[in-house]
Amino acid sequence: MPRGDIKKVVLAYSGGLDTSIILKWLQTEYGCEVVTFTADLGQGEELSPAREKALLLGIKLQNIFIEDLREEFVRDYVFPMFRANAVYEGVYLLGTSIARPLIARKQIEIARKVGADAVCHGATGKGNDQVRFELTYYALEPSIKIVAPWREWTFKGREQLIEFARQHQIPIAKDKEGEAPFSVDANLLHSSSEGKVLEDPAKEAPSIVYQRTISPMEAPDKATEVRIGFAKGDAVSIDGKPLSPAALLAGLNALGKANGIGRIDLVENRFVGMKSRGVYETPGGTILLAAHRAIESITLDRGAGHLKDELMPRYAELIYNGFWFSPERDMLQALIDKSQEHVEGEVRLKLYKGNVIVAGRESPKSLYSSTLVTFEDDKGAYDQKDAEGFIRLNALRLRTLAMRRKLDK
Repeated sequence: MPRGDIKKVVLAYSGGLDTSIILKWLQTEYGCEVVTFTADLGQGEELSPAREKALLLGIKLQNIFIEDLREEFVRDYVFPMFRANAVYEGVYLLGTSIARPLIARKQIEIARKVGADAVCHGATGKGNDQVRFELTYYALEPSIKIVAPWREWTFKGREQLIEFARQHQIPIAKDKEGEAPFSVDANLLHSSSEGKVLEDPAKEAPSIVYQRTISPMEAPDKATEVRIGFAKGDAVSIDGKPLSPAALLAGLNALGKANGIGRIDLVENRFVGMKSRGVYETPGGTILLAAHRAIESITLDRGAGHLKDELMPRYAELIYNGFWFSPERDMLQALIDKSQEHVEGEVRLKLYKGNVIVAGRESPKSLYSSTLVTFEDDKGAYDQKDAEGFIRLNALRLRTLAMRRKLDK
């Protein structure tokens, strides 16, 4: 792309070293006006330093956007995803994946507001995030120009990046003077750590990697009991206290952290084709998933539940690959949300040394009938003799096949 074509660009800006280098690089290489956008997704960091650093790097105050998106993130992205019980490749609760479409959507909204002709992200050319950001950009603004510095610049490694930072008086934290031991991304749902000390999947992750959970071995010897209330498939209360989506997830995070819940060490298949090893912590999400499946077990019809389970891997893959704003995800979401109309009630859990144990579940919309399943007198609710005809009908094709095999012999 000819660099003179871009006049104003909206940068997804964290305030960290990498995005600060990108900010200065945009100014020096593109000579364009830079607008910064910093999203508070519950990453647990003070965001005012991002504003101060942007000002230090010459960004006008009116071109600095910082938004608290915690409630929107959980309400409109995390909760819809959890209605589907979405898990990628059996273990990953999609904590990073689900944050990218929201950040990218806000960038597009700001670009429209300020009249920018381009957007920019700090994702590398090897990862999934570049795909997630850019698919969202194009889905919402098909003619938008995109700057992806990691695919364009000539820096060969972190040493050259740090030298560029020194040349342009970009503040460098002391622990960034050398190569960082690993890369961290965090939001209210999870934290992920990748790279460097984690690149060899045969080696155990050092304890320093874990930030959001204590070790299960160091967790209390007594179980923590908690009740989670649901309405239309979404968690709405903890121990009977109604909470907003973000406050509820934060509360579950605290419970999960204290009981060593939500740690996973995985090797995943990236959309771009390679395998990568990461250590993820999703304390509140792990609790929420167990509770949601428990309340569904008594409120969701078998056919609906099994269909959801069949579709879930496809839904999870769409989110992982960056297709949140796609027609197929919208279609699946409509089906999933329809299934949640009667998913309400309360689940009792025990949290103990990394485990989430379902202790009980109840709902005014329950489909569970103790009269039907009892081994005692069911007072005529179920005639066991009916099972004979049911089995014979279902066995008809198997018997037919067996008879053909006999003839073949």
